[in-house]
Amino acid sequence: MTRLERVADTRNDTGEGPLWHPDEGCLYWVDIPPGKLYRFDPDAGTHTLAYEAPGDQPIGGFTIQTDGSLLLFEDGRISRWQPGSESAELVTGVDADTRFNDVIADPEGRVFCGTMPGEDSLGDLYRVDLDATVTAVVEDVDIANGMGFSGDGETFYFTESEAHRIYAFDYDRTTGELSNRRTFVETADDGIPDGLTVDEDDCVWSARWNGGRAVRYDPTGTPVEEITVPARKVSSVTFAGPEYDDLYLTTALDGGDRDGEGEGAGALFRATGLETGGREEFRSRIETE
Repeated sequence: MTRLERVADTRNDTGEGPLWHPDEGCLYWVDIPPGKLYRFDPDAGTHTLAYEAPGDQPIGGFTIQTDGSLLLFEDGRISRWQPGSESAELVTGVDADTRFNDVIADPEGRVFCGTMPGEDSLGDLYRVDLDATVTAVVEDVDIANGMGFSGDGETFYFTESEAHRIYAFDYDRTTGELSNRRTFVETADDGIPDGLTVDEDDCVWSARWNGGRAVRYDPTGTPVEEITVPARKVSSVTFAGPEYDDLYLTTALDGGDRDGEGEGAGALFRATGLETGGREEFRSRIETE
């Protein structure tokens, strides 16, 4: 039987991007607008503020490098942060007017990263290759969001939140090219699809912003399960723990309060007792020097 518990009673404006760090046996996640990176230790049952970007620089997401450092995707900047350090070092960036939003490493160590829409333009999805060169691969995206890969590495999932769609692409692991875009899921007006993860059975878990839950879809796009969360804005999900059998969910206050957004808004949750589990996420291998 699935059990949901609040494990970190933060009040994040926009909690996002949870990711398990197997070297440390802990979970990292961000509060995007103030640029805060949090760390949860499940053994101790405690969380700490691990890093805070200078000047209220937002952090839209991060990946874990092969050496255990984190690549932070900020306001057009990509920086490398070593756990325990007080500062992060600039790696590269993109010529965009807005911040990054959601990122993922691919099987070869590249990184896919989206940008938010601006006042006069939509966002884009970029690919960062191993040599740190950046290429736009999907343009004019109305909030680039959750991404994931199928177990065989041949399908890439990508969320366009304001279009209420999760797309599936054919994925070329050798080149990093995306092709044959089609709609995997088109959601109804019961919340906006946000972050996602793919479980060991190749089902897609999609967080529901303004929907108060996470929905699991089988490989055909049929909803088969959901987890209700006491927060309207569920922003992202990931599998974590030594066996990757716990599902963590981030939530957001988004400038509101718990009277309107739910008594758990802005907190980190963990679901246990699921009949499935996840896989270790890929690590990035971007050149940083």
